Amino acid sequence: MSKPKHPGRPSPLQLDLANRLIQQITTGELAVGTHLTEEGLASKFDVSRTPVKAALRLVAAQDLLDYHVNNGYFVCANTTSKPALDNSVTGISGDDLYRQLISDRAHNLLPDTMTETHFLERYSVSRSLLRGTLVRMAAEGLIEKRRGQGWNFPAIVNTSELTQESYQFRTLVECGGLLDSSFKIDAGQLRNSRLAHEKLLQQAEVDDSLSTFFSLNAAFHEMLARFSNNRFVLQAMQQQNQLRRLDEQITRYHGRRRIDACKEHLQIIEALENGNREWASALMRHHLATARDMK
Repeated sequence: MSKPKHPGRPSPLQLDLANRLIQQITTGELAVGTHLTEEGLASKFDVSRTPVKAALRLVAAQDLLDYHVNNGYFVCANTTSKPALDNSVTGISGDDLYRQLISDRAHNLLPDTMTETHFLERYSVSRSLLRGTLVRMAAEGLIEKRRGQGWNFPAIVNTSELTQESYQFRTLVECGGLLDSSFKIDAGQLRNSRLAHEKLLQQAEVDDSLSTFFSLNAAFHEMLARFSNNRFVLQAMQQQNQLRRLDEQITRYHGRRRIDACKEHLQIIEALENGNREWASALMRHHLATARDMK
């Protein structure tokens, strides 16, 4: 095995893509041994293969990917947490812009649809940094590219009434899905989720990354919906995650609550590992009620 060289200074887009991959690897979203292809990642992130190739080299340099000649990149066993790559450009980083866009949208300071020109007029950043940040947000479901020009923000749950209705709906769907006769766990996925939660708890004192928590949280709830083997349950959970992303990015999940939420997830996982779906459903009901009451 060898590592391809990475000449020159990486662009903001390359750094944003690399950081996204690092996050997915260190949280367990990308399991050890996963084969990463330029074509697949380019399609996933809606970019060309050129920045993907550079991003893969950057991640490999962090000892998170193994490179096999003629076969490409594979997630390696060394998945210890790595620091975010330095993506600062002209005084503002991709992370800074990412947080500002989320906050402005959640506070109704940005319209539903914007063009890159509108973004550039509002934020003093380079076009490359803006595009890299928008691509990152699109990969996380926080914005979507329109056909032609412009970007669309998704709807958000931003009123007390909508929040209550959302949690009532989720309680019906998620707790019911756990008890459905078609429910069947994937032991490997459940184990990977448990390991990812345990790793996040171990890093909680030094890693206060909201994006890591939100990715893991969304993946956990969608995983359980997938285990229901009911496509409508899964679609409903994916829609709810989409609606909640922007609202939850700014809020309510201070450090203590993120730790408690992870522990509650682990209790649900343990119940499922022990084959006790009734207890898992009861734990999920309590988990959702606690989250609802904090809104």
